[in-house]
Formats: sequence, structure tokens, C-alpha cells
Amino acid sequence: MSFLSALFGAKNETSDKIAILDRDTYAEAVTGKKVQLVDVRTANEFRGGHIKNAINIDFFNAGNFAKAFEKMDKSKPVYLYCRSGARSQKAARRLVDMGFSKIYDLKGGFMRWP
Repeated sequence: MSFLSALFGAKNETSDKIAILDRDTYAEAVTGKKVQLVDVRTANEFRGGHIKNAINIDFFNAGNFAKAFEKMDKSKPVYLYCRSGARSQKAARRLVDMGFSKIYDLKGGFMRWP
């Protein structure tokens, strides 16, 4: 094993569990289906508009974030989004650490939503 693969190996494991989907693929996966769809923006942002059937779990509220996700099914995929895609990427990495194995993130976030 090379030094670089040893250094970057853990990142590969994370990226196997997190997929960034384009708007159309994401929309097809969540529209009209019963999935774990989570908006990780603030409550105020969520009230300003969100994807239908999404639940709001604020990434910045660390205690509530962990508690809310502990109640979710770790064996089922989680679909995340935020405003632009930055927060949801951080949230996805946190979910991998919590034991979730398949996380889908909306590329470009809610700003790219139809």
C-alpha cells in the first residue's frame, strides 16, 4: 500500500457511502416516494420553502441533529439537501460517522431545485 492510498483510504470509504445526485436524478428518487428526505437548513430557511415531504433537521443544532437522526433507519438511504450543497456534505459525513451507509446529496442544494 502506498503512502498516498494509506493517507487517503478513509476518504474512499466515505465517498462509497455518499453520492451527489444531479437535480433530475434526485427529483426522480424522492418525488412521490416514501424516503428519508431531510432538509438540513435552519427552520427559518425551511419555512421559506422546501421540497415536498422533507423533514427539517437543522445541521447547526448539533444536539437535536444527532437525536433526530438516531430515530431514523440507518439501513435505508437518506436524501439530504441544504441551500447550496455545502452543509449537506458536512451533514452526510456526520451521518457516515453515525453508521448510515447510503446518503444521497442534492448537487447545488435547494437553489437548484425546480
